[in-house]
Amino acid sequence: MRSHRRIWTTAAVTTAAVAGFVVFQNVTDDSANDSDSKAGPVRTDVRKTELKVAADGTSASLGRRDTAPFSMLGVTWTDPAAKVTGAVEVRTRSVANGTWTSWMPLETDIDGRTEAGRSGVRGSTEPRWVGPSNGVEVRVTAGAKVSAKLPAGLRLDTVDPGKGSSLHAAPAAFAAETDAPTDDPSSSDSPSADPTATTAEPTPSATESDTAPASETPSVTPSETATDSPSPTASDSSSPSASTSPSASLPPAPPSTVPKPPITSRADWGADESISPEAPEYNDTVKAVFVHHTAGTNDYSCADSAAIVRSVYAYHVQSNGWKDIGYNFLVDKCGKIFEGRKGGLDRPVLGAHTYGFNRESTGISVLGTYTDTAAPSAVTTSVARIAAWKLGQYKGDPAGSTMLTAGATGSNLAGTKFTAGTQYSFKQISGHRDGFATECPGTKLYGQLPTIRSLAAGPVTGLAIKSVTGATLSGTSYYTKSAITVGWSASTPNAFISKYELLVDGKSVATAAGTATSAKATLGVGTHSVQVRATHQSGKTTLSAAATVVADQTAPSFTTKPNLALRTGTVNTTAVPLTLKWKATDTASLKEVRLTAPVAKTYGPTTTSASHTAKSGVATTWSMKAYDLAGNTAAASVSGTPVILQETSATKTGTWTTKSSSSYLGGKSYSSSSKGASLSWTFTGRSAAWVVSRATTSGQAYVYVDGTKVATVDLKSSTTKYRDALWTKSWSTSAKHTVKIVVVATSGRPTITTDGLVYLK
Repeated sequence: MRSHRRIWTTAAVTTAAVAGFVVFQNVTDDSANDSDSKAGPVRTDVRKTELKVAADGTSASLGRRDTAPFSMLGVTWTDPAAKVTGAVEVRTRSVANGTWTSWMPLETDIDGRTEAGRSGVRGSTEPRWVGPSNGVEVRVTAGAKVSAKLPAGLRLDTVDPGKGSSLHAAPAAFAAETDAPTDDPSSSDSPSADPTATTAEPTPSATESDTAPASETPSVTPSETATDSPSPTASDSSSPSASTSPSASLPPAPPSTVPKPPITSRADWGADESISPEAPEYNDTVKAVFVHHTAGTNDYSCADSAAIVRSVYAYHVQSNGWKDIGYNFLVDKCGKIFEGRKGGLDRPVLGAHTYGFNRESTGISVLGTYTDTAAPSAVTTSVARIAAWKLGQYKGDPAGSTMLTAGATGSNLAGTKFTAGTQYSFKQISGHRDGFATECPGTKLYGQLPTIRSLAAGPVTGLAIKSVTGATLSGTSYYTKSAITVGWSASTPNAFISKYELLVDGKSVATAAGTATSAKATLGVGTHSVQVRATHQSGKTTLSAAATVVADQTAPSFTTKPNLALRTGTVNTTAVPLTLKWKATDTASLKEVRLTAPVAKTYGPTTTSASHTAKSGVATTWSMKAYDLAGNTAAASVSGTPVILQETSATKTGTWTTKSSSSYLGGKSYSSSSKGASLSWTFTGRSAAWVVSRATTSGQAYVYVDGTKVATVDLKSSTTKYRDALWTKSWSTSAKHTVKIVVVATSGRPTITTDGLVYLK
């Protein structure tokens, strides 16, 4: 059984006037403009249960038990300077499916004195997000040393982050219903006393100082009372939930040299300001940024990030006893940035994140554990953007180093010893482990700090021209008529890039936003050097490698006009073999020559001839187009008609025998073995081809053109061939010609068989 009791808590804010200087409970800037959310304060619930400590003081436990719903937990103890040298482990039961997790470790390498100078501050583990749960078990061991003892006052703190319901209905007072769960009867190691869940303890008024002098900014002393009934008199204007503007006496925040990234304000993630009513303190400057991780699970939905931030806030304030959430900023694994400690996003708010070095610094914590897992690029991008923005307010260099004064004596993970009041060199973007002996922000994320520094400091990296649209690449040069679109890419996320410029011969011809990936340009005739210049938000510039772009508006030319000639090969009435010849050139660079009719073919710039066939007796136009690399063109064409002259149309001398076969042109041919027998054809044309039949017994013939012997043609072939254009002759122009063949009567194979003559007109 659980007993229920209702506690009414009233929180009021007192403003203090010192020499006319007023400090408000909640100093804000324009962060509300960073989100469209209309969320209000969300009530969180922190329940605290004592652990049962063994008689020898070396172990403690909390037996498996049912609990009120929670999503985050941690173990705390009384002395903030004490350590658990062993292990703190928990397992929880899921609300969704009722299953228990395996044992999960809680990180113990933090220092409870981070929020120094306050009474009631407790030591603790890092809180761990476990998701909606309703059961828990805890075990704590002091470690291997026999003499090791656990710190006193061990207890489990569970946090219910709430469900986003607004507290506007009761801004100054609200009712908190608490459960007092009984021990699990089945757990023999449960504490004998019924642990009772309570609301947050009153927040002490002392301020954190790292043992250094307190900020000159006066702080507000809160007034918090507990009564049996709600206070009906509190007004919205005095409510911790109300947002007020900074006093005019507060010096204006310095502008940054880089843009502010989008940040989810405290109001938008549902901060219940009533649990941390103290006024913020301010540093004089921000000289360094410390990067942390929350050391919880990475297996969370980014939709739950606001709830995780609320839980961390409640844990820091109501479990650790701090005045507010320790970090100045938090970043989820999707890169969403959350405002942390109140006081104004653009103010040098004093945080509680790096023991001994809270002054002159800002703390950024990434939700999750990055010891064995690298942070996503969205995380490194957001961390770099915040770091660059904050350092940019104080003329810092994200890639540089600075001197910080230690506010406490201690050491870091590398073994460097710090003495309070002494200055030490730090990277301006450092890891928590650089200022304190902790694994935080995890080995993998720590290894990504150089990348974060590079992103924040610039210049843009990986800038390269990826394409030149409207131009053709040949070798290392692009060719265009005039208009081009240059495309580029960069390794640096565009959030860090102020602008791009397109340069032609060193001069800017176009400017584009940092999100752009291309720009247009119009080039004059000639050869140009084209580059892209990227300006990082820091002002540093990067030039891409140059691309050579040739602007050419002169069309190519056919120095040899297209012409046709008959060629050797098998002839039929639908396919007479011929050769198409041409030659094209360009003043810049010829790309190709295309045959567009009667068929479509594309030829390279060095090709000057091609074999084709044409239909007998049909006039055919052969159309060609030359293209240069810039896209200029030139056209030319030639027409021709192949004509077949049968053997019967020739003038005969001597003895010839007619042979019939479907393999012959027209089904017939002439054959003769008589020495001196001849056939003559007279035609008007520019090319001629003698068509014969061939076999192993075929003989030879003389060929005369216009009365002059020009060739001796041997018809012998190892394979039988029909309609074979064996001999061809072409002229530059069309004219009247006579071709005569004469039988040689070769010894042993005197016979020749002729199928006719083809000419081109």
